[in-house]
Amino acid sequence: MKSDRIDFAHESERQYARLLDFYQIEWEYEPRSFDIEWDEQGEVVKQFTPDFYLPQFETYIEVTTMNQKLVTKKNKKVRRLRELYPDCKIKIFYQRDYLALLQKYGLDRDGDDR
Repeated sequence: MKSDRIDFAHESERQYARLLDFYQIEWEYEPRSFDIEWDEQGEVVKQFTPDFYLPQFETYIEVTTMNQKLVTKKNKKVRRLRELYPDCKIKIFYQRDYLALLQKYGLDRDGDDR
């Protein structure tokens, strides 16, 4: 599987990729970084790199398993990306979505099937 050949930043990303592989959905891992903030000289000071791109759906996916109360910063980056790149489709896959995925497909948090 493609998901077994990539060094993911987080296990939740690997599990999401395994699910995409299972359903034969084409995906790319962190294929692009978007400039979202510049200093007074016009130099890029902040970028945002979504975790996945799904070419079939022309959509970027950001997987976050942080506690919902701590996702404010990530939501702000996604909001900024949407402002600057209005034609770019992006979805956030939150902790509650991730936990529902684990339960529905019988996965554990370490990435092994039960």
